[in-house]
Amino acid sequence: MSFPARGGWILLLVACLAIALFSVAYPVYVIRPFRPQGADELAAALVVTRFRPGVTIACALVAIFAAVAYWRVQSNKWRRALALAGAGFACVFAFLARVNIFELMFHHLDRPEFAAVREVKIERDDKLIVVKIGDRARAYPIRNMGYHHVVNDVVDGKAIVATY
Repeated sequence: MSFPARGGWILLLVACLAIALFSVAYPVYVIRPFRPQGADELAAALVVTRFRPGVTIACALVAIFAAVAYWRVQSNKWRRALALAGAGFACVFAFLARVNIFELMFHHLDRPEFAAVREVKIERDDKLIVVKIGDRARAYPIRNMGYHHVVNDVVDGKAIVATY
């Protein structure tokens, strides 16, 4: 055995995996839409988001180093394979830390479709974002905007962005 012992390399690898997983999962859990967030948990999630690219790269590098070191002191091929898989997962988390899942989930509307008010079913309690420019008016239902958040449109020849 070398320093640290076999168990030390595994503990280091597991710690890197846990930190990288937390760095990716916690902000997604807290910032997910249609869920109320507390100010403190949102602030913590934003701090994690800010530092997670560097943290996950460091975790991936340390995990690779620990897996290689463990490979040298371990003769069991299954345990070696698990250590390499753990290092691989740490690299996957380092990649995922750079993906903004909310940009993938919520696509803005570039070409909204409209119909006359008499052709659309709008409930009495429905809330709308209404824009009137010149002789033209548009109404964007909040229940639709809650998913897309942004609509790019042209009203009376003027480009606008309606957002919620």
